[in-house]
Amino acid sequence: MRGEQPGALGSLRESNREKVVKALQTLGVASRADIARWTGLSRSTVSSIVAELYDEGLVVDREDSGREAAGSGRPPALIALDPSAGFALGIDFGKRHLAVALADLSHELLDEQWVEMTDDYDADEGMARAAELVDRLLDDLDADRERVIGVGMGIPGPVQNTGMVGSSAILPGWAGTSPQERMAELLDLPVRVGNDANLGALAESTWGAGRGSGSVVYLKLATGIGAGIMISGRLFEGAGGTAGEIGHTTIDETGDICRCGNRGCLETYAGAAAIATLLSRSFGEELDPEAVLSRAADGDPGCRRALADAGRHIGVAVANLCNLVNPERIVVGGSMGQAGALLLDPLRESVSLRAIPSAGEDVVIVPGELGERAELLGAVALVLQEVSLAQGARTPALQPTETET
Repeated sequence: MRGEQPGALGSLRESNREKVVKALQTLGVASRADIARWTGLSRSTVSSIVAELYDEGLVVDREDSGREAAGSGRPPALIALDPSAGFALGIDFGKRHLAVALADLSHELLDEQWVEMTDDYDADEGMARAAELVDRLLDDLDADRERVIGVGMGIPGPVQNTGMVGSSAILPGWAGTSPQERMAELLDLPVRVGNDANLGALAESTWGAGRGSGSVVYLKLATGIGAGIMISGRLFEGAGGTAGEIGHTTIDETGDICRCGNRGCLETYAGAAAIATLLSRSFGEELDPEAVLSRAADGDPGCRRALADAGRHIGVAVANLCNLVNPERIVVGGSMGQAGALLLDPLRESVSLRAIPSAGEDVVIVPGELGERAELLGAVALVLQEVSLAQGARTPALQPTETET
C-alpha cells in the first residue's frame, strides 16, 4: 500500500545501515569500495551511510600501510569504526595454556597475555585464572572496564547454542558445564563462548589466510580435530551449535573406540595424541605430539610416514566436506599444521582423489597464518562481529540466550 512506503523506505535504510556497520565489524579497516563489494550495495548508498556514521562519530579515517593502490592511482580512503566506541576481550582456553587479548572496534590488537597451565586443568581453575588475567590486562593498559562491550571465549570442544560444553570436550571436567554463564558472573560482562575451531575460522577470515574469501573452512588439527565453517562472512554452526565436528567422521566401523563413544573416528587415526601413542609403541619410548613433529622435521622416517598417513585420513573427511559445502578456501591450523607439506601434500592429494571434480577444483588448501594465536584472535573477532552500532548506540549486542535468562 502507498501509505506504507515511507516506513518501508525507512526500514530499507536501516537495513542498509546495519549491513555497512556489519561490513566494518568484519573487515576492520576498509574502503567504501570494499564495503560496497561486501554488502552488495551501490557505492552511492554506501557513501551516504558512511557520511551519516561520520556525523555521529561512529567511524574515523584510518591508514593501512599494507594497502597499495591499483596501478599508479591514489590509494583508496580507508575508514574504520571509531576505536573509542569500546573494547573487545578474548579468552582462549587451550589444553596447556590460557591467553587473553584486548582489541578496539577498528580491529587493532592492543595487547595479549599468555600463561602456561597444568595438563587437564578443570573448569573452575581455568575460569578463576582467566578472570585474574583479564584484570591484569585491563590494569596494564589502563583500559576502562565500562568500555568493554563483550567477551569472547574459546573452548577446545563442541559448544552448544545454549552455551553448554558438549560431551567430547578435550579438557576433562568441562563437559556439561556452562562456562559462558560462570565467566559472565566472574567478570560482570556479557560473554559469548565458542568452539575453538569456529574461532580459528573467524580469526583466519578476519586477519589471516582466509581474508577476502567468501567461504572458508578452518581445520583445527591438534589433540582433537575440528572444522570451523564460514559462509558469506558468517559462521555456520548448525542447529545445535556443533557443526564441523569432522574429527568424529567414521573412518573404520571396527576401529578403536573414540572418546565420543563411537568406533573408528578420524581422531583415533589422525589426532596428534593418537599419532604419538602409535609411534610410542613402535619406538618403545614415550613420545608426545611435539616430539613427533620435531623428529619428523629432522627427517625421522617413521614420524614422517605417520604424519603423511594422517594427512591422507584427514583428506577423506575434508573431501566429503568439500562435496557438501563447496568452500573456496580451506585453512589448516592447529599444532599439527606446523608439519607443513609433510601433512598438507597428502591431504591435498586425498581431497583431489575423493572430492567430486568441480568441488576439488574450486578449493584451495593453505596453511594458516596466525598459528597458535588463531583461537585467541577468533574470540576477539566473535565480539567484534556482534557489537551493535547500527542505531548509533555504543552498547554491546552480546545478550544472554533464552536459556540463560
